[in-house]
Amino acid sequence: MRNSRLGAKGLLLLGIFVLLLGKICAQTSNPAPSVVITPKGDVLVPSMSIPPSSLLSAEAKAYVAQHLKDMQDPSATYQEKGIPHFMRPYLERMKTIYPVSTEDGYIAGVHVSIYTPEKGISPVNQSRVLINLHGGGFAGCWPGCSLLESIPIAAIGGIRVVSVDYRQAPEYKFPAASEDVAKVYAELLRKYDAKSIGIYGCSAGGMLTGMSIAWFQAHQLPMPGAAGIFCAGIGDFSAGDAMYTAMPLGEARMPVSDKKEAPSLGYLAGTNKSDPLVFQAMHAKVLAGFPPTLILTGTRDFAMSSAIYSHLQLLKAGADSNLVIWDGLFHGFFYNPDVPESKDAYAIILKFFDSHLRGSR
Repeated sequence: MRNSRLGAKGLLLLGIFVLLLGKICAQTSNPAPSVVITPKGDVLVPSMSIPPSSLLSAEAKAYVAQHLKDMQDPSATYQEKGIPHFMRPYLERMKTIYPVSTEDGYIAGVHVSIYTPEKGISPVNQSRVLINLHGGGFAGCWPGCSLLESIPIAAIGGIRVVSVDYRQAPEYKFPAASEDVAKVYAELLRKYDAKSIGIYGCSAGGMLTGMSIAWFQAHQLPMPGAAGIFCAGIGDFSAGDAMYTAMPLGEARMPVSDKKEAPSLGYLAGTNKSDPLVFQAMHAKVLAGFPPTLILTGTRDFAMSSAIYSHLQLLKAGADSNLVIWDGLFHGFFYNPDVPESKDAYAIILKFFDSHLRGSR
């Protein structure tokens, strides 16, 4: 009896083995497409289906899907009076849930919008102010990006935000924007202590934040208390993996195929990439003088590589740099105020500035 039971187990194991062998043979006869590596190291990736990140909230997954559709719709990306059509629902919603008063005016001859929370400025922020430098590729999105980047920060944080309508392409070239920011900053220094001023921006505004800090250094202006570089880095934005990996996943379009013809911003035409007033990431001496800096990006942000590289170079230079990356989210994702991940971004931004700016306590 014992030998017959062992024989039965042996037959069962043999059957399982034969079944597995059959599956392996079937897979071998019809192999999955393979990744191809060229002699110089280029990776040729076969077509694949990539779902939204499983780490995102349900709201963010739907948001990503809608964003990808919008980016392929010329009518959605068309700007009317400085506001891309796809941003309008976010802006209307933001005005509803984050009430602020908006004052248009001029500081040192530069046009600005000043956002003040309707609930009033909190006691700790009475002696503080934030400068916003809006996104838009140095070629537009005023006032759209200014509103979306400033309203929630002012309303939630109980702090005044001064957004700068800096000069852009095609009418103006570098360093016009840096000059405008410096004028506003110098005038604010007449009222606020430098360590009570924070400066931040998204996309082109994030790049301009780095340019402005370098400009302040070069013109002997005191450093602000803290800086925020969002959806951007302070080096060559077209360099790194993200232009190839994140661009199609986050913007539903393919990157430039030939790096010799890397995309350029008209505002920066004719500049030298080695100029620290343009790109700071390769200049350790400049980076060492940066104030505490917060860098935000997403894994589907085409500027992610620049953001990560900038963070590393700041750390190597001895600066206080903080990097936060959202999995599965794209360039400027926090423009939608109803997504939990956007609210997380607002909270992180405000906590960072609150912990670094000198205030009334």
